[in-house]
Parts: sequence; structure tokens; C-alpha cells
Amino acid sequence: MPQTEAPAPRTEAAPPTRLRWWTELPLILLVYGCYSAGRLLVRGDVTDAVDHGLAILRVEKVLHLNAEHPLNRLFTREPWLGVPADFWYASLHYLVTPAILVWLFRSRAARYRAARTWLMTSTFIGLIGFTLLPTCPPRLLSPEHGFVDTMAHYSSYGWWGGEASAPRGLGGMTNQYAAMPSLHVGWALWCGLMLWRHGGTRWAKAAGVAYPLLTALVVMGTANHYLLDAVAGVAVMGVGMLLAPYVGRAAERARAVLAARVPALAGGEGGAGSAIVSGRCQTSAGERIPRQRETRLGPGAEPGASPQDAGDGAPGWGVPSEAESLGKTR
Repeated sequence: MPQTEAPAPRTEAAPPTRLRWWTELPLILLVYGCYSAGRLLVRGDVTDAVDHGLAILRVEKVLHLNAEHPLNRLFTREPWLGVPADFWYASLHYLVTPAILVWLFRSRAARYRAARTWLMTSTFIGLIGFTLLPTCPPRLLSPEHGFVDTMAHYSSYGWWGGEASAPRGLGGMTNQYAAMPSLHVGWALWCGLMLWRHGGTRWAKAAGVAYPLLTALVVMGTANHYLLDAVAGVAVMGVGMLLAPYVGRAAERARAVLAARVPALAGGEGGAGSAIVSGRCQTSAGERIPRQRETRLGPGAEPGASPQDAGDGAPGWGVPSEAESLGKTR
């Protein structure tokens, strides 16, 4: 009976490049380093920062918004609220976000790349905000405005000093006027959305809702941010989400150009992941077609020579002669 070829199985399009932790980790550390260095270097003028902070308070007064004062008084009066809030502000921002990134990388790889690009794009937009609008947080305003720095008030409970949310003695190494927008709220919103979309359980979805809401209360209750700072953090994440696809496509084009210039980076010709192509058949590196005969070059043959040029045609060194092939088929 004539044999019919089975239809080739349909395969899904593979991502442009495979995710590797040893390339992702340096990239994330680079972005975070730029973010931290930008916060440190772009300090701005103290007088301008205070003016911007007071302007935000005036706008909130016109809009009848005053969430910061009652929350700050409550956290100052009740240590059982104020102390955990200070730990929340000083710690979770730097723990939960990397944990969500690692979780997405390991178990939601198809979603990781877009989520990472969104977070990084929004972070750089926030850095622009710190540069253009240095803002004095409520806790650094003069006492007549009615705010108490809870981190200084409860500094004996934690590792931070009275001058900033940095470890003791390192307060001078942070930009305390990088308050607008609040990336504490922005990053918490990103984490919450990732948990809501990809968590898969009710507990994960509940955490996705609670984490950004509680973070917004914490940043205002500890007098580290105004309500409008939190609103700006949400807006920055929204703009970052809109721009992330364009940033991702630009990164892919840049990677393609780099791979064309350096083929080994893309596993191209001569690379470790190169493919062996013959006619219309393609096999991965190291893979052999069933019953494929291994060919070796004869002694003295130059590298790159074809099997037909492999010397005297002795068995084992080149392709078998026509007579040998006929003899084996009989």
C-alpha cells in the first residue's frame, strides 16, 4: 500500500528570544541602579522642594482632600499601627516587587516579559518626575503644618534612622525630596495587578487588592507622601502600561540588529545553538537523522573540505563508493 505522509504538527510561534536568568538579573539590577542613582543625584533645590510640597497641600485644600492629617495623627498616637506601618514602608517596597518578578519568571514566563517591561518603563517615567518636580514630603515640612515623621518618632523600633527610611547613618545617601510621584504606590499597584491577573486563587486576588490599598494608607499615614503623590504614582503606572508595548518592540528590534552584527549572540552560524540545514530538512545541533551515516574527513584533508574531497576514498574516511552502496543494497 502506498504510504502517505502524516501532516506536520502545528507549532506555536516561539518567543523572539528565550528568557535566561543570567541576562534578566543584570538587566533588572541595572534599571534599579539607574533608579537609585537618579534619586540620589537629582536632589533639586530645598526651597523649590518645599514650595512644591506646600503647593500640593493648597491644591488638596481646594479639592477638599485631607487624608494625610487624620492618618498621620492616628499612626502617631497608636504605636500598634505606626510601628508596623514604618516596617511596611521601609521593607515591602524592596521585597515584594522582586518576589513578584521572580514568581512571574519561574511560573508565568509567557507573561513575564511584558510585565517586566511595564514596570521598568514606569520606573523611568517616575525618575523623570523626581527630576522635574522635587517635592518635600509632609514629614519634612515645618511643624506648623501638623505632620509628624513617624519613622523618626519610632526609630528606636527599627533599623532606620531618624533622618530617613534608610539604614542608620545612611540617611544622607538618599534623596528625601523624591516624593512626586509615589513609586511605593505605583510598584504596589503593579504587584497587585500581577497577583489579580495571574495568582489563580482567591487569596492571591485578595492580596492583589489589599496590598496597593494598604500601601497607599501607609505612605500617607507615615507622612512620606501626599494623597496627590499616590494619585500620580497610579497615573505613572497607567502611562507606563500604554508605552510598554512600544518599548518592548523597540527592544526586540535593537536585539535583532545586535544579533545580526554578532550572530553568536543569537545562536546563529557558528554559535552553539546553530542548526544543520540540508535541502528542506533542518535539524538541531547534534541531532542525527535516523540511519544517518557519519562521515569523516581523511588524513590531511583541509577543514571545510567536502566528503568527496576526503582523500583516497578509503572506507571509513569518506562517503561509500557507488559499488559499495550497490553491494549493501543487494
